[in-house]
Amino acid sequence: MFEVRDKPEMVERALLIRIYSDKREEEEAISLLEELGELVNTLGIGVVESCLVHTRSLHKKFLCGTGKAQEMVDLAKAHECDCIVFDNMFLPSQQRNWEELADACVIDREEVILDIFSQRAQTREARLQVDLARMQYSLPRLTRMWGHLDREGGGAGGGKGGGGAARGMGEQQIEVDRRLARTRIDQCKRELAEVRKQRGTRRKEREKQGTPCAAIAGYTNAGKSTLLNCLSGSEVMAKDMLFATLDTTTRAIELPDGQPLLLTDTVGFVRNLPHRLVEAFKATLEEAVLADFIIHVLDASSPEVEKFYKTTMEVLAELGAGDKPVITVLNKIDILNDPVRLAGLEVSFPNTISVSAVTGEGCQDLLAKCSEMLADRVSIETYRIPQSRGDLSGLLHRDAKVLDTEYDGNDVIVKAVVPASIRGKLLTYKEL
Repeated sequence: MFEVRDKPEMVERALLIRIYSDKREEEEAISLLEELGELVNTLGIGVVESCLVHTRSLHKKFLCGTGKAQEMVDLAKAHECDCIVFDNMFLPSQQRNWEELADACVIDREEVILDIFSQRAQTREARLQVDLARMQYSLPRLTRMWGHLDREGGGAGGGKGGGGAARGMGEQQIEVDRRLARTRIDQCKRELAEVRKQRGTRRKEREKQGTPCAAIAGYTNAGKSTLLNCLSGSEVMAKDMLFATLDTTTRAIELPDGQPLLLTDTVGFVRNLPHRLVEAFKATLEEAVLADFIIHVLDASSPEVEKFYKTTMEVLAELGAGDKPVITVLNKIDILNDPVRLAGLEVSFPNTISVSAVTGEGCQDLLAKCSEMLADRVSIETYRIPQSRGDLSGLLHRDAKVLDTEYDGNDVIVKAVVPASIRGKLLTYKEL
């Protein structure tokens, strides 16, 4: 792994800055800066102050003017900050300019998210995805690491005596690092392709069984993992923090009509999610693309729930899942305490169910709604099957859910939840 810079081993104090130029975006800029504070706190770094910087136009060197940049650096030094964190996304040259001015660690929103992902990744797939995103981020920034070595070589003439074409040590080391970085990127891509192949094999096995799937998606910290635990009775890690879980988790549940359903918890979304992370995490998020429908979880208690809804829908559309049927789940109604607000949200969003994943309120309604989404896939049927046709009785027990069995002479009367895939084989024996 190549580091973009020599970071302090312990970063304890950070100054947060967001630079913006359009006054109409001030409210959103404040919100994004607050969200950055949550992201930084997730890394265990204390925020000493947050600054919103308005500039008439975004400058090439610092995004803001040189005077304002120096003012921010002086403020960071006054607070004895270990790091300056920007909510903006920098070009490598802009990041270098700020570091030279501040003589301190300077990172942007993308690197904060990458650091969180690095801490949270558990499975081989997630670690590969994080590795790929970090290497792609680091590659254009490698030049900073070896700038001090460039001075050890000669100039264009190759040093004393001129005439030579020798390169400086720093230039040589940069090329070595770039080559190693590109090799690692290619290796990550190959390994991820293999992981996708394995995932595809497992998915084909599920498809053979005809088990429907639903992907739980939504903004980070909306309560997706808690909802999965509530519906399935499992114990997936669920904490009140951003990006608590990165790895997909699938659990099998049974719906009220007896039909099985596979629920998959996906990584949470966030505003201004770096595009390279969307690309790197496609293997994880493809569960949303291939699901029969999506359960979109929203934090109903958040004042910015509308923005979070929009963010998630935009990312789903980018992934190619924008046309999937969606159940909108308004979660955390146990802490909303505003019936009027909740009623307004239920009207604002399509196909909504209000729940509390903590108390379980509304979860049975959600399961019933899931059954509705799959109503055309199964039906409850009663069959009169001769006892001599044990193969058909076995088919029902294997591929359907048997609800009741009775015997009448030489016949077996079976009531079952039957998938569409086997109805034709049993049509002759259906009770009218």
